Amino acid sequence: MGTPVAPPHYVQPLLKTPFHDRARALSQLDSFVPWSGYTTVDVFTNVEQEYFAIRNATTLYDLTPMVKYRIAGPPALAFLNRLMTRDIGKLKVGRVAYCVWCDDAGHLIDDGTVFRMSETEYRLCTAERQFDWLLCSAIGFDGLVVEEITDQIAALAMQGPTSCAALKAAGLVGVERLKPFELGTFDLGGMNITVSRTGFTGDLGYELWMDPKHAERVWDTLMSAGRTRGIRPIGSKALNIARIEAGFLQPNVDFVSSAHTILMDRDRSPLELGLAWLVDFDKPHFTGRRALLRQKQRGPSRRLVGLDIDGNKPAHNALLYCDRQGRREVGSVTSATWSPTAKRNIALAMIDAPHFEIGRTVWADIYLNRELVWERRMVRARVVERPFFAPERRKATPPGNH
Repeated sequence: MGTPVAPPHYVQPLLKTPFHDRARALSQLDSFVPWSGYTTVDVFTNVEQEYFAIRNATTLYDLTPMVKYRIAGPPALAFLNRLMTRDIGKLKVGRVAYCVWCDDAGHLIDDGTVFRMSETEYRLCTAERQFDWLLCSAIGFDGLVVEEITDQIAALAMQGPTSCAALKAAGLVGVERLKPFELGTFDLGGMNITVSRTGFTGDLGYELWMDPKHAERVWDTLMSAGRTRGIRPIGSKALNIARIEAGFLQPNVDFVSSAHTILMDRDRSPLELGLAWLVDFDKPHFTGRRALLRQKQRGPSRRLVGLDIDGNKPAHNALLYCDRQGRREVGSVTSATWSPTAKRNIALAMIDAPHFEIGRTVWADIYLNRELVWERRMVRARVVERPFFAPERRKATPPGNH
């Protein structure tokens, strides 16, 4: 018999991650969504139960669709330092950094994490594919290697206050010594895996990177080791609540890549998105530096901020006004949720100057569908600092042995 032939792409347009069979077996709702060409779970059982597992126990989330690039060679550092707004030269081997990169106009293309694997090798992880931009930016850097390795690495996010204890129970000796944004290599039952103390929940958590052939064994080992610590798989809906509480941004929700925008004035800069701390004007030239420096000198005309909104009805996609009468629009909500842990109605919103200053009051125009009848409410909202929830355990080293 010959080698089985894969069905054409139009028969199975979405790829399955190495954890797909395990995830489908535990999915009670059969709710899947596409992500970067893969099919992933949206909800396993119940959004609220999965969310509370993030904040009170241990969770597993399939990170495999995260797009991964290997950037290597003698000019790798110079290339990344030219690409990123942050000073990559300060990133030591075995460390991870959250970064953004822009076009020449200073508009954000994407955000992601950079892992320094060795002196001349890095890994870039992003939510969307950026291969064309990376290759264009690589012109002139002789000896540079840029390749996509998404399908070569399976990944899991293990998040929650008992995640470290569950990893230790699974046999990862010394994992408790990892500091935030640090990575290390561990043996798990004879399988070599890389663990980084990173995540998208704003809580104690880790991300595990492995050979796809080990994926199911790693899943089974973690589920078994975490059983007494309340482990459960989660989907993207529960994760979304946690990431809003943490004040984290999501592409195509809180911003649109300047590579994809069509309409005028839809691009956003790091300064407008509240990411000025990621822009280092003291390092050598990087793409977008001149435009960002001009914007810094004159001040951004709008900014992404946190909102604390009266009531308990999330302000999904609400327009924002300077007064209760709605006489002048000053912004709009990009992400919103009721925070079960903070017991607050929270949102991320892009607001015009000067209304984005901390402590200012704006009014959210919220529409509610109550038994097929739409109601409109103009609700007070206060501009506040983000994150909305930031437990000390996320930084504790070693974490508590829960």
